[in-house]
Order: sequence, then C-alpha cells, then structure tokens
Amino acid sequence: MGYVRLRIKELAEQRSWTLKEVADYAGVNYNTIRSYVQRDMLNTVDLSAVFKIARAFDVSIEDLVEILEE
Repeated sequence: MGYVRLRIKELAEQRSWTLKEVADYAGVNYNTIRSYVQRDMLNTVDLSAVFKIARAFDVSIEDLVEILEE
C-alpha cells in the first residue's frame, strides 16, 4: 500500500482561496478538506472527493496527488 499527499494547500494558495472556499467549490465537506491538508501522508482517500477537488481546481488527479511511497 502506498502513501500520497494531496496538493490542496499549494493549489489553494495559487488561487488565493481559503480551505472553506475549496470545500464550497468542490462540494466536499470542509472537515474532509482540512484533514487532507493537515496530514502529511495519507494511505486512504475518498476518490470521489479527490475527483471533485481536482475538478474544482481544474487540474487532473495526477496534478493534485503526489505519490510519496509505493
């Protein structure tokens, strides 16, 4: 099982969005966004949430997800 990091913070900063705005634009619960940002490494994610977040940023999933370990 691998570990990933979601580049939410970096992408939000590029757009001057707050995490609340990311949650609103993506239609994802704010607590989910916040927990993804606060953790350095994730071993499980909600793929539907990841897809929505990527769509909100208008980036591919590959641009949102950073693979840390495989």
